[in-house]
Amino acid sequence: MSFVSPLFLWYFMPALLLAVLVLPRSWRNGIVAVASLVFYASGAGAFTLLLLACMVVNFFAGTALEPNEWDVRAARRKRLLIGVICFDVGMLVIWKYAGFATQQFAFLARLLGGDFPIVHLALPIGISFFTFHHISYVVDIYRGERRALRNPVSFVTYIAMFPQLVAGPIVRYREIADQLPQQRSHRLDDIAAGFPRFALGLCKKTIIADSLNPMVEACFSTPPDKMTFGVAWLGAVGYTLQLFFDFSGYSDMAIGLGRMLGFRLPENFARPYSSVTVTEFWRRWHMSLSRWFRDYVYISLGGNRKGAARTYRNLCVVFVLTGFWHGANWTFLVWGCYHGALLIIERAFGWDATPAARWPRLGRRLLTLVLVVFGWVFFKAPDLQQALTMIGHMFLPDFAGLTDVVSAALTNQRLVILLLALLVFALPAHPVTGPLLESSRTRPATTLRIGVMTAGLAYATILVANGTFSPFLYYQF
Repeated sequence: MSFVSPLFLWYFMPALLLAVLVLPRSWRNGIVAVASLVFYASGAGAFTLLLLACMVVNFFAGTALEPNEWDVRAARRKRLLIGVICFDVGMLVIWKYAGFATQQFAFLARLLGGDFPIVHLALPIGISFFTFHHISYVVDIYRGERRALRNPVSFVTYIAMFPQLVAGPIVRYREIADQLPQQRSHRLDDIAAGFPRFALGLCKKTIIADSLNPMVEACFSTPPDKMTFGVAWLGAVGYTLQLFFDFSGYSDMAIGLGRMLGFRLPENFARPYSSVTVTEFWRRWHMSLSRWFRDYVYISLGGNRKGAARTYRNLCVVFVLTGFWHGANWTFLVWGCYHGALLIIERAFGWDATPAARWPRLGRRLLTLVLVVFGWVFFKAPDLQQALTMIGHMFLPDFAGLTDVVSAALTNQRLVILLLALLVFALPAHPVTGPLLESSRTRPATTLRIGVMTAGLAYATILVANGTFSPFLYYQF
C-alpha cells in the first residue's frame, strides 16, 4: 500500500482518522500499532514476521540495557548492547547485501576459473529504516537518555508507525519517547494542522515528481552510443528535481500523517538546493539520516575531538556507510565516497564556511548545486559504466540535441513542470515551506495553504484516480 494509492487515500486513511477521533484517547497507540502492522503486511507480506521477530528481540533487550543507580552490570550491559546491535545489523546485511556479496565472490571465482553460487533474496520493505530505529532504541536506553518501554503496544507504535516505517524520517527514540504515553486532547486541531502538510507532499509527489519520471527514465536508459550532452544534462537535472520532490514529498506526507495521529515527527528537508556548501547541503538533505549517523557513528568514533586525521577518517567511515546504506551497488559506494571527499576538502581548506559577500556566496551556491547534480548521476545510474558515460558527456558539449525517445518523453506539459520545478534552485534558504504551511498563520502561509488544499489537492486527486502515480523512490532502500 502506498500513500498515493486510492486504497490508502480513500479508505485506509479516513477509516484510521475516524477511529482516532471517535474512540477513547487512551486507545490511540493501540489503533496506530494495529493499523501500522496492517499497512506493512499489505506490502511486505510474510516479511511482517521478520519485523515482528526483530521487535521482540529489541523490546526484551531494552529493559535489560537500562543502567541502575550504581550500574553494577555495566560490562554485562555493554556485551548485551553489542550483541543486539550485531543481531540488527546482521539481519540488514543478510537480507540487503547477501546477493551483492555473493556476486563479488562469484566474479572473483570466475577470474580464478572456479564457480560460486549467487544468492537472490527479496529485500524486505523498510528494513534499512526499522533497523536504524531498533539501534536508536537500544543505544539511547544503554546511554541512559531514555527509559525502556514496558508496554509492548507503545514499542510497536514507535517501531512500526506506518508514516515513517517504510521510508522515514528516521525517528531517534529520544525524539519520540516522551510522546508515546501522551493522550492528545486536541485531536481535531492535530488533523487540521497535519492535513495541509500531507496535501503538500501529495502534490509534490504526484504533480511534479511523477510527471518528471518518464523523461528521467528515458534519459538514463539512453544507450552509450546515443548519449548526448543535452540528454545527459537533462537527465541529471531532471533526476535532481524528481528525487527532491519525491522524497521530500514523502517526508511531508509522513510528517503530516504523524501530526494527524498526534505525533511530532522530525523534519527531514530544509531547502537543500539552497545550500552554499556541501557541508550545509548535508545539514539540509535527509536530515534525520545525517543526525542518526552523527549521533550513533560519527560521535562514537570520536567525532572531531581527536585531530584532523581522525576527523577525516570518521567522515570517510560515515559516508562509506551512508552510501552502502542506500543500496548494495558500487554506484552507491562511489556516491558516498564522493560526498565524503567533498566534505573533507571543504573542511581541510576552510571552505565549509559561508562567504559573507553576496557574489562569492552566489558562486559557491552554484558550484555546490553542480557538484550535487554530478553526485546524483552515480546515485541513479544502474552501474558505474553508465554513470561515467553520462558524466563524460556532461563535460563535452556536442550540440547534438536530444534523441527521439527523450524528445517524445519531454512533452509540453512535462517541460512546463520542469521549468517550474527549476525555481527550487533559486529559492532562499528560509523559510522552509513544510513547517511554514503546518504552523504559520501569516497571510502568505494561509494563501499557500488554501492553494494546496484546493487546486493542488484536486489536481493531485485526479492524477491518483487515473493511476498515473509511481512508487516512492526511497521504497527501494
